[in-house]
Amino acid sequence: VQLQASGGGLVQAGGSLRLSCTASGSAASIGVMNWYRQAPGNQREWVAYIGTTGLTNYVDSVKGRFTASRDNAKNTVYLQMNSLRPEDTAVYYCNRNSAAPWGQGTLVTVSS
Repeated sequence: VQLQASGGGLVQAGGSLRLSCTASGSAASIGVMNWYRQAPGNQREWVAYIGTTGLTNYVDSVKGRFTASRDNAKNTVYLQMNSLRPEDTAVYYCNRNSAAPWGQGTLVTVSS
């Protein structure tokens, strides 16, 4: 199964983006999913979690601004990012856990 994040782009501070995570190579449900990000020169960090029933959890720095959701019919997980800040600039990845192979991320750039 290959996971691919998409939806990144360039946005001004205070703006919004919605990232999508899709799985290919298997008909199985996309299952639980985590969002991670890696800013230039930094280690990859965990950002958000969404379980199969929609239970979510977030790193403190994005609480109240980011919302993970899922559409099981489309086998897709989303990350709605509002009130974006320059420090949110990073490549964003979706993955089941940090030990699984990494798929293609999507670059989010927030200008000040």
